[in-house]
Amino acid sequence: MNPIFDRRHLVHATSGLLIASAAGPSRAHAAETDPATAVTPSEDLMREHGVLNRVLLVYEAGLQKFARGEDFDVAILARAAGIIHEFIEDYHERNEEQQLFPRFRKAGQMVELVNVLYQQHQAGRRLTDTILGLVPPSQVPGESRSRLIACIQSFVSMYRPHEAREDTELFPKLRGIVSAHEFDAMAEDFERDERRKFGEDGFERYVARVTAIEQTFGIHDLARFTPA
Repeated sequence: MNPIFDRRHLVHATSGLLIASAAGPSRAHAAETDPATAVTPSEDLMREHGVLNRVLLVYEAGLQKFARGEDFDVAILARAAGIIHEFIEDYHERNEEQQLFPRFRKAGQMVELVNVLYQQHQAGRRLTDTILGLVPPSQVPGESRSRLIACIQSFVSMYRPHEAREDTELFPKLRGIVSAHEFDAMAEDFERDERRKFGEDGFERYVARVTAIEQTFGIHDLARFTPA
């Protein structure tokens, strides 16, 4: 990737660390001190979908800016795609592929859905790689920008129904195909993997990074989405 984008990525990742450090104790520590605050595997995955959803909103805001012919720093889209690559594809989806999908296949439940979801993960990774490669030359109008727009549109169009099916059909069935002990163990595995990959407060850091991008794009104020 272009070193300019790498430096920007490092700056924003560092700022996310500073923001998260003031956010309070990690969810692992909270669960140790109060079991009632423990996050279940399904809840964990759905919270991570919240991060995905907010990146999709960033993508949509970028598409709107392109459509209006607005001049903006397209590197913002690379920062958004970086979050998708690091947090969604290399963490969230890996957990789904290693922890959820095999259990559903073994139980003989939702297998067709799981297979489609897996195929879409692969398609999403290809789109993200293409988006990251197209961002630098898309600063000016041309073929690269047209391809970038098409890839972002495809990504958003696929992941809206993708995550909706997981939230409403797959995740609610998880507790029914595993024992209570296995369900709790999955929560511990998710937390351990998050700490291994991101350190403490990984989720909070990525929320902070998305928030910073939203503020740059002017879409952080939730009230602006309220109809008049």
